[in-house]
Parts: sequence; structure tokens; C-alpha cells
Amino acid sequence: MDRSILNSEKQHLAELLEAIQRCVYFLDASSNKLIWPLTADRLEKQKKDVSLFEAMAAVNERFAKLQDTLAAAMRHACILAGEPADSFLKVLGFYEKNGVIESVEAWQLCRTARNLAAHDYDIEYAEIADHFNSLKALTPLLYNIAERFLSYCQEQLDLLPKQADFTTEFMLIVKTKQADESWMPQ
Repeated sequence: MDRSILNSEKQHLAELLEAIQRCVYFLDASSNKLIWPLTADRLEKQKKDVSLFEAMAAVNERFAKLQDTLAAAMRHACILAGEPADSFLKVLGFYEKNGVIESVEAWQLCRTARNLAAHDYDIEYAEIADHFNSLKALTPLLYNIAERFLSYCQEQLDLLPKQADFTTEFMLIVKTKQADESWMPQ
């Protein structure tokens, strides 16, 4: 591989690492606009509250964007590390083995929730509330993956985010939100 091509590939991964930090920052900001847990009763009473439903749409979009960006970066890092990346299952297996993801099943759970968000146009407020509460519950898992993946890239590939504009906030968010289950119903 030509050195300039390698440098270009590393630069691309550094940009993806920065994008991951940015995704976490904006997902957290959108999530903080909502009062958790969401309930069917509140959603029905506020069914015309544009700012509420815009914040919910932003959480949906940003959760999906974070997982998509993580997936692209994880595949790219595998290629740079010389690991098989011809199927995403192999990529997930590699990161499970290296402690970046807890399990392939945990990643797939997030992916299923993400896919439901992209394709479900439910009008039942209880189901809508359940969906968003599930995204909220899964968000710390994605934050953990993001933090461990960035650590992996730094330690194994000697790569950091292209710019550190979001690094301080990213670290603060992942440290404080990873185990934050205080919002969950008892």
C-alpha cells in the first residue's frame, strides 16, 4: 500500500472518530431536552407539542447516526489493522474479542432498535413511549462502545479524532451517562 493512500485512510478514520464524538455530543443534547421516562399519557396530552416531537425525532436520528458512524469507523479500523472486514459479523466478532463491544448480541439489539426507529410510524402512544425509552436505555451502551472504540484506535492504531473540538464534552458525557439509570421507571 502506497504511503499516501495509508495516510489518506488514517485521515479518514480520524475524521470518523471526530464524527463519533460529535454524534455523542448532539445525541446527549437532544436527549436532555426530554423528560424521561416518556409516558403514553404525556405524549397523548402533548400530541401537538412541536418542540417535544422535534426533540424526539432528533433523538431517533442521532441515535441512528451514532450507531451508523460507529459501524463505518469500526469497519475502517479493522481494515487498517489488517483484520478481516468482508462481513460486518466478522468486524463485530473482532471487537467483541477485543472488548470494544460487550457482545455481538448487544450491538444487534441497538441495531434492531435503530431500525425500528427508521421504519416504524406507530401512532400508539404507549408503543412510541416504549420505543423512546428503549433508545434511552440503550444509549449508555453506545456511549461505552464509542469510548472503548476511541481508546482502541488510540492504543492500537495511534489515531485520535482529527480535531479535539468535542473531546472534552465527549469524555464528560460518556463518564457521567454510562450508568445513568436514574430516569428509568421503578
